[in-house]
Amino acid sequence: MKKILYPILAALLVTTSCDILDKEPLPSVTPVNFFQNADDAEAGISAAYDALQQEGTYGLDLIAVGEMPTDNASSTNGDVTDLDRFTWRPTTKQVRTVYTASYIGINRANAVLKYVPTITMPEARRNQILGEARFLRALHYFNLVRLYGGVPLRLEPTETGDPAVLNLSRASADQVYAQIVDDLTQAAELAPTGNATARTRATRGSVNGLLARVQLTQRNWAAAGTAAAQVVSSGFYGLESTPKALYPANNRRESVFEVQFAGADDGGNIFPDVALPAPPATFSFPKFNIPTPELLGGGPNGADTTTYAPNNPQQRRTDLRWAYIGNVTGGRDHVSYVDGGPGTGNDDGPFVYKWPGNPNSFNSADNTYVIRYADVLLMQAEAANEQGQTAAALPPLNQVRTRAGLAALTAASPEAASQATLRNEIDRQRRLELAFEGERWFDLLRYTRHEAAQSGVNHPKDALDAIQEKLTRRDVNYLLLPIPQQETNTNPNVTQNPGY
Repeated sequence: MKKILYPILAALLVTTSCDILDKEPLPSVTPVNFFQNADDAEAGISAAYDALQQEGTYGLDLIAVGEMPTDNASSTNGDVTDLDRFTWRPTTKQVRTVYTASYIGINRANAVLKYVPTITMPEARRNQILGEARFLRALHYFNLVRLYGGVPLRLEPTETGDPAVLNLSRASADQVYAQIVDDLTQAAELAPTGNATARTRATRGSVNGLLARVQLTQRNWAAAGTAAAQVVSSGFYGLESTPKALYPANNRRESVFEVQFAGADDGGNIFPDVALPAPPATFSFPKFNIPTPELLGGGPNGADTTTYAPNNPQQRRTDLRWAYIGNVTGGRDHVSYVDGGPGTGNDDGPFVYKWPGNPNSFNSADNTYVIRYADVLLMQAEAANEQGQTAAALPPLNQVRTRAGLAALTAASPEAASQATLRNEIDRQRRLELAFEGERWFDLLRYTRHEAAQSGVNHPKDALDAIQEKLTRRDVNYLLLPIPQQETNTNPNVTQNPGY
């Protein structure tokens, strides 16, 4: 965010993953006198990772923004009803926090990219740190451009109060995407190749996984397929044996990149306590991201009913992601959700169960997936199908289906009868596989843009469909969040999105 200025000690050192450094006190801390040695470089990149844990990013609000406007989730909690009902405004909390936290992360990455090249340290590690910083900056800008459209491109750390530096105009969305691809291209050369346990630091696998998502969003199908194939061919990743084995996230082989949480007061995950019933959550109140009846009960190939039936162990009995597993604290475990009862109170009904660890009073140690291997396989399948390569799309798609307990598709399957029918199936598998992980709204947005860009394409559900269901009109203004009011108040060069 443009008003968070370096020098600020917290912006460099607030982190749960490195020890406090034993250094002589400085009369004032600035990037110039902070970045002196290899330890400082490590502290700087740790601070950049720390930005992913914040409430405005993967600690809470980015997950809510990615699900609450969709057909996956709803809530009666006043903190997220603007997202649920498409009534968000420039003053809506998540509109502000996602924007602000993303720019804090960008600013920290910018400081690393500016100052670490001047530090005397082993060249290989210095290059890795620079690759990690480019990955993190690209991730933040990707989230921003998908939600707000073109935004100010800040590529240097903010170190002055000069309005000429602070008050940047918005770049176009195309310019932001070009910067994202450039950062990821450079990161792929600099980041480490990875290993079997590298899940919470950027590696070439995570860089290529994010690049596949970026290229898919831009409908660059061949480039998306190439990036996804790089992840697959690396050999560092694979599907867990069962959907149940995926949660909680904890550096599993399916994780391509995840956000690490320590579970301590300064590094815990907020999300489980706002999504789970009490118990196991610490408090009883209306929860976020409540699974919708339509998601839990509707659809072919495994769903037994189109109406949510509480405590029905036969629901989706052939889909292991949704099938009844057994009783747990809080209710009945269906892997993707826990069924707490008939829906008559705060702790009854269905709740998200992909963060099943002890919430620990808003300080859960459960990690959060950002990219996992099943997503990469589905992106690979989609990229192939959109290039007319239906046969090539089936193997990666079938890996996800069969892990979920569904039959593998063949060329003779109805779902594979055409590019259009397979597109529908890929969309469906993305929804069922990645539900509640913060990607549904982004998928619906790109489906809308795909339909607008390519005549004859019709996804089963897009963002305009979701908007119409809530507002009874297909209001294109809600395809973007507004620029936060505090940003337009303080930066006269930033224009507001239409409709706000």
